Amino acid sequence: MHKFKGMMTSLSPHWATPKWLYEELNKEFNFNDDPCPLNGEGGLDRNWGTSTFVNPPYGRAIVKWIEKAWIEYEAGNTIVMLLPSRTDTRWFHNYILPFAKEIRFIKGRLKFGDAKNSAPFPSCIVIFRKEKK
Repeated sequence: MHKFKGMMTSLSPHWATPKWLYEELNKEFNFNDDPCPLNGEGGLDRNWGTSTFVNPPYGRAIVKWIEKAWIEYEAGNTIVMLLPSRTDTRWFHNYILPFAKEIRFIKGRLKFGDAKNSAPFPSCIVIFRKEKK
């Protein structure tokens, strides 16, 4: 069984956002913050912008990023997250389903950064935003 260890995972929890996807979302949401740039740190320890794009590390810390996104959403900010589509997880059922204004499932699998192959998991865009009154 050890020879398959890591076969379906990345050696790093960081997955570079495809440029075309970020640009498409930025046209729609006009982002003014990215608290989680590739290999960046400190985004959990500060306030986020009013329109924030988040592609968090996909390891165990993903829950902290999703919880922080929820806090920022509760403060009135729009948060757009690129996440693995893991609909069987607690974080999906505790934060995404009850609070996301919109979930966009991506057809097929993304090629992150300069990768030659597609990711070994499906992805989705999760949008947290308050209703405009």
